[in-house]
Amino acid sequence: MVRPTSAAENLGTETAFEVLARANKLAAEGRSIINLGIGQPDFSTPDNIVSAGERALAEGRHGYTPGAGIPELREAVARDLERRHGASVDAGSVLVTPGAKPVMFFAALLMGEPGVEIMYPNPGFPIYESVIRFSGATPVPIELHEASGFTFDPDQVLSQINERTRLIILNSPANPTGGVYTRDQVERLVAGLEQWPNVVVLSDEIYSRILYDGREHVSWLNYPQLRDRLIVLDGWSKTYAMTGWRLGYGVFPPDLFPYAERLAINSYSCPNAATQYAAIEALDGPQEAVDIMTTAFDERRVAIVRELNDVPGVSCVNPGGAFYAFPNISETGIDARTLQHRLLEEAGVAVIAGTSFGHLGEGYLRFSYAASLEEIIEGVDRMRTLLANS
Repeated sequence: MVRPTSAAENLGTETAFEVLARANKLAAEGRSIINLGIGQPDFSTPDNIVSAGERALAEGRHGYTPGAGIPELREAVARDLERRHGASVDAGSVLVTPGAKPVMFFAALLMGEPGVEIMYPNPGFPIYESVIRFSGATPVPIELHEASGFTFDPDQVLSQINERTRLIILNSPANPTGGVYTRDQVERLVAGLEQWPNVVVLSDEIYSRILYDGREHVSWLNYPQLRDRLIVLDGWSKTYAMTGWRLGYGVFPPDLFPYAERLAINSYSCPNAATQYAAIEALDGPQEAVDIMTTAFDERRVAIVRELNDVPGVSCVNPGGAFYAFPNISETGIDARTLQHRLLEEAGVAVIAGTSFGHLGEGYLRFSYAASLEEIIEGVDRMRTLLANS
C-alpha cells in the first residue's frame, strides 16, 4: 500500500466543498436543494471586470507573468490599500496569488515547523488549522465565544503567547461567525505584541469591505510598529463576486517576501494572466457594484437573523460583517454534524456544521446568506418544519 508522508496525513479539508458536491448530486437527481452552505456571492462579476478580462485575452495577454504578479496589478493593490486604509504599501511587497489560500499556506510553511506554535481563531476558517498541522507546528486555538460577539480577548491571546509562538492568525470580518474586531481590541493586542518582537501576524482581511451597521474595518496595516512582521491577506473573490477567477494577494514584510515569491514560483509559477488585468479594472474601476452587493447582503442578513430567531430551539446573534450567520442550535438537542446531514438529506437545505470550523463550533451551524431572500426564507422554513417533526 502506498502511503504519503505524515505531514500529508495532517491535511484537513473544507467541508463546504464536500457539502456543495453532495448538494449538486442531489439536485442533479431532481431534488429541490437550497444551498446556504457555500460562501459564494450569487451575483455575477460586474460587466466592466469581465470586459477587461476578455480584452486581455483578445490582446494576446495569455502567457506567463512574473511569479509575484504583473507590476501594474501590484501597483493597483498598493493604490487601493492607500485609498481604503490610508496605509502606504510598497508594490514590491505585494504577492499576487491564485486565490487567497496560498497566502495562508505560505505563511504557515515559512513560520511553522515542529516545536513551534501557531495561534488561530476557533471557530475559524478550517484551512488555518489544516496548514498549521501540515507545517509540523502545533495549532493553538484562540477561543471565540458568542457572548463576546465571536471576537478575541486581547489579554487572553497575550497570555497564550510563549517562546514557541511563531505566528498568530486573525480574521475580521470573520468566517464563519461574522464577528468584527474593534479598534480597541486590535490596539491592545498590538501594544502587547511589542513584548514579543519575533511573533508574526497574519491578518485575513478578505471580507474587509462587507460590514454592517456603520462598523469600521481596522486594518493591521495601520500599525507601523508591526509592519516588519505583518502579513495581510486580501483578494477579489468575495468583494467583486470573482470566486471562480481565483485571485488573491498577500502583503509580506521584506524579510519574508523573497521566500514567499520562491514558494509561488515553485508551486504554480504565476497567477492567471487575463485574470490579473481584470483585477486591475476591479480595483481602479467603478465601485458601485460593491455597494449594491453589500446593501443586498445587509438586507439578507436582517432577514436570516429574524427567521432563525423564530425557529424554536434556535437563536442567532447579528453578524457584524461577511455574509454568514452562525446560529446556536444547542437547544434543539441535535449535534451540529447530525443536523447538517439531516437538513440536506431530509429537507434539501445545504448548511455547514459548526464543528467544521473547530471544536468550539459544536452547537452551531453556518448559514451563508449570499443567496436570494426567497431561498433564505424557504431554507429556514424547511429547517423549522424538520425540527417541528423531529
